[in-house]
Amino acid sequence: MASDDVANLADSLAKTQVDESELSYKGQGLKLDNAQSVEKMVKAIEEFDGLRALRLEGNTIGVEAAQTIAKALQKKSDLQCCHWSDMFTGRLRAEIPPALNSLGDALITAGARLKVLDLSDNAFGPDGVKGIEKLLKSTACHTLQELRLNNCGMGIGGGKILAAALTVCHKESSALGAPLQLKVFIAGRNRLENDGATALAQAFQLIGSLEEVHMPQNGINHPGVTALATAMQHNPQLRVLNLNDNTFTKRGAIAMAEALKHLRNVQVINFGDCLVRSEGASAIAETLREGLPILKELNLSFGEITEEAALEVARSVQHKDQFEKLDLNGNSLGEEGCENLREVMEKMNMADKLGSLSDDEGEPEEDDDEEEEDDDDDDEDVEEEEEEEEEDEEEEGEGEEEKSELNQFSTPPSAPRTPDVSTFLSFPSPDKLLRLGAKRSFLIQQQVDVSDVSKTVEAFLKISSVYKEDDAEVKSAVLESIDAVLCKAFLTPSFQGLSFMSSLLVMLGLLKSEDKLKPVKVVPGHLQCLEHAVKQSYFPREHITVLNAFMARPNKSLEPCSSARDRLKSTLQKLTPES
Repeated sequence: MASDDVANLADSLAKTQVDESELSYKGQGLKLDNAQSVEKMVKAIEEFDGLRALRLEGNTIGVEAAQTIAKALQKKSDLQCCHWSDMFTGRLRAEIPPALNSLGDALITAGARLKVLDLSDNAFGPDGVKGIEKLLKSTACHTLQELRLNNCGMGIGGGKILAAALTVCHKESSALGAPLQLKVFIAGRNRLENDGATALAQAFQLIGSLEEVHMPQNGINHPGVTALATAMQHNPQLRVLNLNDNTFTKRGAIAMAEALKHLRNVQVINFGDCLVRSEGASAIAETLREGLPILKELNLSFGEITEEAALEVARSVQHKDQFEKLDLNGNSLGEEGCENLREVMEKMNMADKLGSLSDDEGEPEEDDDEEEEDDDDDDEDVEEEEEEEEEDEEEEGEGEEEKSELNQFSTPPSAPRTPDVSTFLSFPSPDKLLRLGAKRSFLIQQQVDVSDVSKTVEAFLKISSVYKEDDAEVKSAVLESIDAVLCKAFLTPSFQGLSFMSSLLVMLGLLKSEDKLKPVKVVPGHLQCLEHAVKQSYFPREHITVLNAFMARPNKSLEPCSSARDRLKSTLQKLTPES
């Protein structure tokens, strides 16, 4: 180990927070590869009597280092809280499961009784869940109260493994007379989709003790939402339910509204960006009028809710004494509808409880009242059936292509209306991207056929070409869309990641093509979006090493984007493991 590394580690140790029964190395950026690199940390653990909490987040830990730390933990029976998020940055995905296995086995050997296990922001995928499967089934987790697995790339497979492990944990702990009492479950941004969510819902229904459930951005549609709704009915102490940025549609929203009628302790509901639609919002309003007496916050933003339903929701919170915030931004109220909503809240002396309406989408184009609503219902049923069929077909690599062909003919190119995804990808512009609406990232993700590497690369380059660093709205829309496409691609088991990297390098002019493909004209947005992507949990660590090697070479194609190029190179160097 280099002397300067030793000095840096010594400085970090000097800053280590030792707070009562907690030993913290949080956010110190330590690169811990081997036994020697963790000698002082191990000594601190061994000498810490009554250690109850260990914070390792914000460092990067290799297999040998994890095994060495694990040996020190084998005698720490008092350990209750493992704050181990973001501790594998720059590591190969294959390194993470054995590291987790070692640490988990140590906790089991020690006879620890965990209360908190936080492994968020570790890109371990389904294999990483296998790395903690034994731990979750063991007596060490019979006492678990908080499980935090946000942004781990679990996918459907990981969700099913996790659900099975929690089910075993509950059954075995119940057999011993002390059932698992899990209170907080966090698993946002994991692409659980319907099957993963349904498997977890079955476990939740069995557990019955949940107080907080956070599962935003998981690609869950109405079947998964309905399964979760059923499960929530069996968790009477539920206080917080966050399913932001999934796709309820009317059917999922109505199922959830029915489930909420059985709950009395809910304080925070976040169904923002969930496409609950007007009928779903009306069903939720009915539930609010009848129950949820201590509700504090309700988020139904970006749900294609029209004025009448929005007013129903507003009136339904009138007698909630503890109510603090209503978010109906980004819906389809129109200027007059927004004003009417403000007036209703004002008359109820709740004007200060209403959030901003600055992103309202305006009144829908067709407003033939009840007749049109009936048509919308029929369309929704067809749409949802198509979504289910596409999920099945996607596994065979066929669904996305069929949907693409349908979209190309669904709207004439000359029609003066909101552009479809095909139009945007054919002739990309910031304005077209924004006009796709709040669900743009979902729509683009569904359109791009990730079974075709060249189409995936092309989509990345088209989307990133409209990136604007100085326009917050465009910047956010671009990055969300990039994340949606690449997350889906890299978490698809059949996706050819190396072929994707080769094709991307060719199109950026960093690698010569045997097929004589012509590279694109590189713009700063391409490199800025790539810099964003490599820092996300879905992006394979092994591809960062490859990209770093090519970026280190002089290349004329990147000279017009020298600032963005230098930032990308700097980020790659930080993320690339030292040899």
